[in-house]
Amino acid sequence: MSDNSKVTLGKTLRDARIAKGFTLDDLQQATKIQKRYLIAIEDQNFDELPGDFYVRAFIKQYADMVDLDGAELLKQFDSTLPSTQTQEYVDKVNESNPETRSQQRKVDDRYVQLRRTIPVIGIVIVVLVVLVGIWVAAAHNGNSGTKDNVDSSSVSVSGSSTKTSSSSSSSQSSSSKSSSKKKAAKTATFKKLSSTTSGSTWELKNASSKPKVSLSATSSAWMSVTISGATTWQGTLSTSTSHSLTIPSSATSVTFKLGNAPATKVKIDGKSFNFNSSTSTSSASSSSTTTSSQVQTVTLELK
Repeated sequence: MSDNSKVTLGKTLRDARIAKGFTLDDLQQATKIQKRYLIAIEDQNFDELPGDFYVRAFIKQYADMVDLDGAELLKQFDSTLPSTQTQEYVDKVNESNPETRSQQRKVDDRYVQLRRTIPVIGIVIVVLVVLVGIWVAAAHNGNSGTKDNVDSSSVSVSGSSTKTSSSSSSSQSSSSKSSSKKKAAKTATFKKLSSTTSGSTWELKNASSKPKVSLSATSSAWMSVTISGATTWQGTLSTSTSHSLTIPSSATSVTFKLGNAPATKVKIDGKSFNFNSSTSTSSASSSSTTTSSQVQTVTLELK
């Protein structure tokens, strides 16, 4: 393909970034791709990237962040990009997809496990058949010896059954009420402590000992999750994908870095976390403002 076609790829990405109002610094913060690599992509200097695998991966991530179809863009300019069939690319794909790498091993393991399980199942079936036969024979002999005591036994068993049923119902009712109180006491609540144009800080109370976090998006949105200072996950979600994780009981804070905050949805223990809310509490700074920036950093302090 000609040089004009190469320029078209970089120019397409640069124009989309400018149209979204992103600077290279914004894009670096949202995608975690170094600024010098972003510049190299826009200038078509693919040799400056760390390897052939990263050329396509970085271009697709760049395109998705500026609302372009990354897969379609790669297909359109495929001939201008490094080959995807190099050994480096294959190794990187296998590292990123351990399921592909170990798929055959799992199939073999399941086959071996099935061969070991079949004889055990056969033995269990034979034992069950023998026990059923013994039970039927014993029941037949017992019925012939207890006909004279049917009436008195029925009355006694009925009275005992009624008391047992009443006691069981009372116990279940008490257990249900106790469980309801515990659930009500564990409803997560969010309290805004402060906010700026680029993020906010919140206090999370009454969450479970190991809160469940669910992330989703209404359009393409990059995000990362940092728990107690350590990044545990980062990636790009779309309308058809989501991500869930569990916050350890020892965690003291959780930070969400959001590349497309208005399109991002966060739930804690099943309750929506409306981090874009303009409502703040009395403990928040009087100069706090509504967080409306597309790129946001939201911190939850766990109490």
